[in-house]
Amino acid sequence: EHWGKSVLHCPYCHGYEVAGGPLGVLATGPMAVHQAQLIADWGDVTLFANGLFEPDAEQMLALERRNVRFEPAGVAELEKDGSDGLIVSLEDGRKAGVRALFTAPRNTMASPLAEQLGCTFTEGFLGPVITVDDRQQTTVKGVYAAGDAARSMHNIAFAVSGGAFAGVCAHQSLVFD
Repeated sequence: EHWGKSVLHCPYCHGYEVAGGPLGVLATGPMAVHQAQLIADWGDVTLFANGLFEPDAEQMLALERRNVRFEPAGVAELEKDGSDGLIVSLEDGRKAGVRALFTAPRNTMASPLAEQLGCTFTEGFLGPVITVDDRQQTTVKGVYAAGDAARSMHNIAFAVSGGAFAGVCAHQSLVFD
């Protein structure tokens, strides 16, 4: 219901539209500290740890340097706030309003095809990605991969560029290999 509108995955894709308002980061793990530090360039940020982790002293100092508030309580519910934002209801009954909530969900492959073809996977920071070389060829000769399936940082411009490059490389392999 909220995905792509007020629950977002990438400040580089969606940050401009929500800049200037209170923002949140819903942790899926310790990488959320990194995400919260980046998103602080778009607004006032609260990192909702959702009971998943407690930052160490170095991480807390990094958050403080970026003026990121840390909220350890679990998140109970997300609800619309009457405009374009969200109300984040915490398990202890407190509520916080945000214009948008960023999160980094773990990714999975949408199709078993790469696995069925015998491609190798690398564990990226958000889940498995198909292992490719610098020409987008997988570990299986003649099989190329690009886009979100082959890189951890998901962005439509990167996906289109990678797909175009994989196509060029696949064509060249048909001609020259």
